[in-house]
Amino acid sequence: MSISENFFQIFQLIAQHSSESMFGFNFDILGTNFINISILLGIVIYVGKPFLTQILEFRQEKVLAAIQESEERLAQANLRLTEAQKQLAQTQIVIDQIKGESDATAAKVRESIIAQGKLDIERLKASSKVTIANTEAQIIRQIQEQIANLALKRVILHLKGTINIDAQARIIDSNISQLGGKF
Repeated sequence: MSISENFFQIFQLIAQHSSESMFGFNFDILGTNFINISILLGIVIYVGKPFLTQILEFRQEKVLAAIQESEERLAQANLRLTEAQKQLAQTQIVIDQIKGESDATAAKVRESIIAQGKLDIERLKASSKVTIANTEAQIIRQIQEQIANLALKRVILHLKGTINIDAQARIIDSNISQLGGKF
């Protein structure tokens, strides 16, 4: 059996079954208005073809325009991306330069502060040495004055007990004249 015979048998079985169940295929070409439907379908295709063609062409133009516009926007976006990347690279170069300059400036400021600190320390050392020397000299003078006063008091006490008033006056006068010459 061929395929067409099998196909025909299947339709016959369906037709028999449909006549029993009120549904099925009607193979009567004139009874089913197959010719009228075919003519009507041909007229619709013939008349509707230019209209459908025009709609499809219009739709195709819109799609092509949208694609072209998208490609133009993509090209513009790529240009802006390239420019932004160039600006980013330039900005990175400037940032690196600023970092280098700030590091150099920080090092110079640090060295300057250290040098100024050393100068201040040396100045304070010199000032304290001078202050210490002045204080030592003042203390030595005070000690010398106290020693001299104590020695004078001892001599006076010793002389009072052993020397008369005239001799005491001469010794005091000579000591005063000797002290007056030293200062």
